[in-house]
Amino acid sequence: MKRTVKFSLALGLLIACAAALVWFLNLRDEVDLSAPVAYAPSEALVARGAYLARAGNCMTCHTAKGGESYAGGRGIATPFGTVYTSNLTPDNKTGIGSWSSAHFWRAMHNGRSKDGRLLYPAFPYTDYTQVTREDSDALYAYLHSLPAVAQPNHAHTVRFPYNSQAALAVWRALYFSPGVYQADSSRDAEWNRGAYLVKGLGHCAACHTERNALGASNESLNLAGGLIPMQNWYAPSLTSPHEAGVADWDKAHIVSLLKTGVSPRASVTGPMADVVLNSTQYLNEQDLGAMAQFLKTLPAAAPDSDKPGTPAMSSVKGAKLYEQHCAQCHGKAGEGVANAYPALAGNRAVTMKSTANLVQIVLNGGYAPSTAGNPRPYGMPPFVLVMNDADMAAVLTHVRGSWGNQASEITPFDVSRLRANRAP
Repeated sequence: MKRTVKFSLALGLLIACAAALVWFLNLRDEVDLSAPVAYAPSEALVARGAYLARAGNCMTCHTAKGGESYAGGRGIATPFGTVYTSNLTPDNKTGIGSWSSAHFWRAMHNGRSKDGRLLYPAFPYTDYTQVTREDSDALYAYLHSLPAVAQPNHAHTVRFPYNSQAALAVWRALYFSPGVYQADSSRDAEWNRGAYLVKGLGHCAACHTERNALGASNESLNLAGGLIPMQNWYAPSLTSPHEAGVADWDKAHIVSLLKTGVSPRASVTGPMADVVLNSTQYLNEQDLGAMAQFLKTLPAAAPDSDKPGTPAMSSVKGAKLYEQHCAQCHGKAGEGVANAYPALAGNRAVTMKSTANLVQIVLNGGYAPSTAGNPRPYGMPPFVLVMNDADMAAVLTHVRGSWGNQASEITPFDVSRLRANRAP
C-alpha cells in the first residue's frame, strides 16, 4: 500500500513538473501588453506594410474563394483537420479592429491571439517570429487601413486531442521557440536581408522542409525539401543540385524566376506558381537579389543523398505514347522549345528522386503564373482523363530514362496513389 502511495506521489510530482516546464516554455519572450508603445501610422508606414504583406503572401491564405480580401474563411487542410483562416480586416467584432499593435505583434511573435489563446501553427508564426517589431507594426498599420468586413470566423474542425490548448502547449514546448532574426555579423547586409525574408515573412521552410508526424519542421533538414501536407506536391530541396539548389546559378536567373516565374534555367508550376503570382513578383529587385544571394549560399546537401535510384528502362509503349502526346511540344529528343515548352532532357524536375510533381503535372496540367514579366505563359493541359495509370507510368518512365536522363522507374501504383489523392 505504501509503495502504491509513493508511486502515485512520484507520478503526480513528475506530471506537475512537466506541466510547469510546458508552462514556462510557452511564456518565453512573451509580449508585455501593458507597456506603452509609440504608434503613429503614416502613409509611408501603411505603404511599407502593404509591401510586407505581399512578401508574406498574407492575402492568399486570408481570403476565401470569392470572398473579400483579408476577411478570412479559407480552409487550410492539415493531417489533423481543417484550420480556417481569420478575418484580418479592422472590423471591431469579427476582425482585428479592437486589436492594438501589441496584440498583433504577440500573434506574429508568440503565436497567441488577442485573448491569449494559442494559435494553430497552420498560421506560420514559427517563421513569423523572426519578423521585427517595426515590420509587424507596418503590417498592422496596413491591415487597419483596409475596409472593415463583418465576417465571423469559421470554427476549426481539428480532431481531438489536437484541438485542445493543452496539446498545442505541449507541441509549442517541443517545437517552437520565439525569437527575432539576428543578423550574422560574418555576412554582408544583402545576405542578411535575404536570410531575413526567406526565414521570416517568406516562410519558405513551411513548404521546403520535411515535417514529422506531429507536423513540425525538421530543423536538421532546413530547406532540404519535403512533401507538402495534404497537397501531395513535393517542395524540392533548395540545398541540392539534383533538385532546386541554385548555388551554381547566375544571380539574375534566380531573380527572374522569382519575379516572372520563368528563367533560362527553370520555370515554376504547382504551389510555387501561386507564390510567384501573389507574392514574389511584387518584390523589388533589391529584395529579390538579397534572397537570391542567400539561397546561393545555402549549405549543400550530402553528396548522392538525393540521387534517384536504378535508372529506368524505356519501353516501346512509353516511346509511342510520348510521340503521340508529348513530342509536338517537348521535341522528339526532349529538347523543348525556348521560351515556350521546357526541355525534358536534363530537367531536374523530371529526374529528381521524388516523382510526385512530375505525376501531378501530367495528371492536372502544368501552368506557370501570369506575371508582369511573363503575362501570357505557355501551359500544359491535364491528361487525367486521357491516360490510365499504366499509360502514364510508361510515358513518364520513358521520359526519365531517355536522352541522357538516368532517373528511376515510375510505376502504375505511383500514379494511382496520386490520382486517388488529387486536390480538388
